[in-house]
Amino acid sequence: MKPASWHEDPRGVPRSLEFGDVYHGEAGALPQARHVFLGGNGLPGRWRGRAAFTIAETGFGLGHNFLAAWRAWLDDPGRSGRLHYLAFEAHPFAVADLQRAWRRLPEDYQPLARELAGRWPDLLPGVHRLELQGGRLTLTLLFGDIRRQARQARACVDAFFLDGFAPRVNPDMWSPAVFGQLRRLAVAGATAATWCSAGQVRRDLRDAGFLVSKIPGIAGKREMTAAVLRPGLGVPAPDHARRRVAVVGGGLAGAGVAQALAGRGHEVEVWDPACALDADPALRRRGAAALVPALSPDDDTRSRLSRVGLARARARWLDLDKAARPQACGALVCAQSAAQADVQRRALERLGFPVDWVQWLDAVEAGRRAGVGVPWGGLWFPGALRVCPGELIAALLSLRGVVRRAAAVESLAPAPGGGWSLRDASGLEQGRADVVVVANARHARALLAERLPLDRLPVLSGLTPIAGQVSLYPAGASDVPRCILSGQGYCLPPQDGWGVAGSTYRPGAPDAVADAAGHQDILARVRGWADTRDIPWLGREGVVGWAGWRAATRDHLPMIGPAPDQPGLWLACAYGSRGLSWSALAGDLIGAWMDGEPAPIERELARRIGVR
Repeated sequence: MKPASWHEDPRGVPRSLEFGDVYHGEAGALPQARHVFLGGNGLPGRWRGRAAFTIAETGFGLGHNFLAAWRAWLDDPGRSGRLHYLAFEAHPFAVADLQRAWRRLPEDYQPLARELAGRWPDLLPGVHRLELQGGRLTLTLLFGDIRRQARQARACVDAFFLDGFAPRVNPDMWSPAVFGQLRRLAVAGATAATWCSAGQVRRDLRDAGFLVSKIPGIAGKREMTAAVLRPGLGVPAPDHARRRVAVVGGGLAGAGVAQALAGRGHEVEVWDPACALDADPALRRRGAAALVPALSPDDDTRSRLSRVGLARARARWLDLDKAARPQACGALVCAQSAAQADVQRRALERLGFPVDWVQWLDAVEAGRRAGVGVPWGGLWFPGALRVCPGELIAALLSLRGVVRRAAAVESLAPAPGGGWSLRDASGLEQGRADVVVVANARHARALLAERLPLDRLPVLSGLTPIAGQVSLYPAGASDVPRCILSGQGYCLPPQDGWGVAGSTYRPGAPDAVADAAGHQDILARVRGWADTRDIPWLGREGVVGWAGWRAATRDHLPMIGPAPDQPGLWLACAYGSRGLSWSALAGDLIGAWMDGEPAPIERELARRIGVR
């Protein structure tokens, strides 16, 4: 992806070198936004009294149209409960260039610009969801070529701002293929507006299903275009009803879903025999795990998902209270050999990701960063997180709107009148819910056996439990390593007097146990790629262990999405060894699908992690 570069013409108007066109007309960015895009779509009137309203823009540019919509929404006492804004951009600006443009905005826009700048994402391809105004306003950015990204978007759009560069220099933005995808996203009665009055654009909009009209333009431009979707077309408007949701499973998967759905106003009950949260906090704080994105030379599905997973976790968890808040200490993914170091360097050269998100460190710089000798260097991810899962889960299950039920759900059945009945081992009903999210890892297959045709869902039917353990060492006041070290195994910065190293994989084990053989296995793994003499606590006496289960699929991807032919039944399971990567992402993905919000990942990624 090629970012935009800042350039002004002699009049001081921002101009694209890529397309040879200006970012706004002679009237100025904000007057144009208000007249063409807000006025042309009947806003603010059309969002009044609505639970939510969704706008999609072709070409985010310098963000003036978004800021104008945000300002108008805030200034309207009758505004919708939530505003969702979806925008495509092939060449996004770095935040410093955006701030340069935003310095010219009126004073009442400056707080909005500062908030947006503080949440502006790394310039990575794919989908980026930003939450503003305490979550009541969302901005979903799709970075990449609109010809591809329009096919990847999922949303229920009420109004379109068509604001690409002129068709003569940017024809792809105005193509029939793009207009067809916009119609796919449109709800019944959706509108569109643009400053462009080209006859071909109007004809292509008509062919895509819109009724097109000419209306007065602005600043010497005699005409502009407004359109409304033909009657009988469009997806149904989302149902924003408050739902009773039962989440079966109180681990990382269930806690992530509970946070996301309770934050959207749904009534959430989490069912798990172990979710009473009566564990000793001192014991909870001993454990730790790492959230580190994956990176592959071909930027495969797992890599793309893990980028979004880290972004969603940072958005959801870094504002939690201190005990549960992850430590943003960064991670060094250490090369395991000279050959692998070469593969890592070549991958970064090919992918061209920004150095603020990932960079290659040679052995000397890697050792300086970690405080530990690393013979072949590695990939440095500054945004990676050290997490205490016990404290995190306890905090998420204690949020407002989440009720804990310390009981097991052994079967599910359709409830009379709709929804689901949750039953115990004897078949007695324990509760009911409009929606059930199955998030109980290795137990999901058995719970769903009566409801789903497992013979036609080979990945779900092959869900495999894998036992494993981690080692916890008394670490005193040690500050080594200074960041997460990851390779074949991992080693985490000490906290609260404990250092953590992991982990083992024992498929087919009858029980999940922590034993001396497991501790030795972990030590051997870490010693293969790090100079453990630099870690004084590793291998020390007094080690204790924690053992548990993972549930993994054969393709090592999670399973997140609606159960086929079972309305109101969802899955969030098979997280394998990446429970932290998928936890917040799964919650926001299910929440967005349930409430008709713009989805936080591309459609093709959603298909790959669906129930299969």
